[in-house]
Amino acid sequence: MIRVQDKVALVTGAALGLGEASARMLAREGARVVLTDIKDDDGERAAQAIVEDGGEAIYLHHDVAEENAWERVIQATLDRFGRVDVLVNNAGVGWGGPPEEETLERWNRLMSINLNGVFLGTKHAILAMKRVPPKGGSIINLSSIEGLVGDPNLGAYNASKGGVRLYTKSVALYCAKQGLGIRVNSIHPGYIWTPMVEHYLREHGGVEEGRKALDTLHPIGHVGEPDDIAYGVVYLASDESKFVTGAELVIDGGYTAQ
Repeated sequence: MIRVQDKVALVTGAALGLGEASARMLAREGARVVLTDIKDDDGERAAQAIVEDGGEAIYLHHDVAEENAWERVIQATLDRFGRVDVLVNNAGVGWGGPPEEETLERWNRLMSINLNGVFLGTKHAILAMKRVPPKGGSIINLSSIEGLVGDPNLGAYNASKGGVRLYTKSVALYCAKQGLGIRVNSIHPGYIWTPMVEHYLREHGGVEEGRKALDTLHPIGHVGEPDDIAYGVVYLASDESKFVTGAELVIDGGYTAQ
């Protein structure tokens, strides 16, 4: 069984990490995939790798904080593939520090990507999904364990990911009550070994020791891998999850069970 055969999936932040893994797995399961990012070289490489593996994919430059960029990317997707069935709002950034040392500029920049980007993507995906029959679709928003629990040094990130969590529920209810056939869910990863996490550790004391410390935070004994999240994305993108909307899919090695 090909789980998302012929569905058209748009994945933001798809050049590396969780987005790349999700795009690859969606393609392996039969989807036609649009990868977007601002890291053009890595994005082109990721799309080409999917094509070389026998999938169908294109890459588009895309700043998720800009509404005109969303309009352009959605239209390019419709021009190429005719519809949008799945949106994975994955693009995000993360940094921390004491709240009294945070700046409004850094706060606004993080929110523009992590929260505004999800709002804009959701808005324009719904418009596209309503335009092209048959109706319906799946919007998958990447939140975090940091959207469920607090961290003393990640106030802005907590706020953005908590916002994603509740915005997801609001839109899920709207789409359900309007009879749009569009499901909206959030995924909440624990620490996953991605270039973003590795870069953070490199800047804060060292990668090897940092990874060991992160491993101990998860009762299962280790951090996750990008495919752990990609499996969840494929499930929510597929018709297997047709009764799932407004839900929080927590994939965290037991982190929030403590």
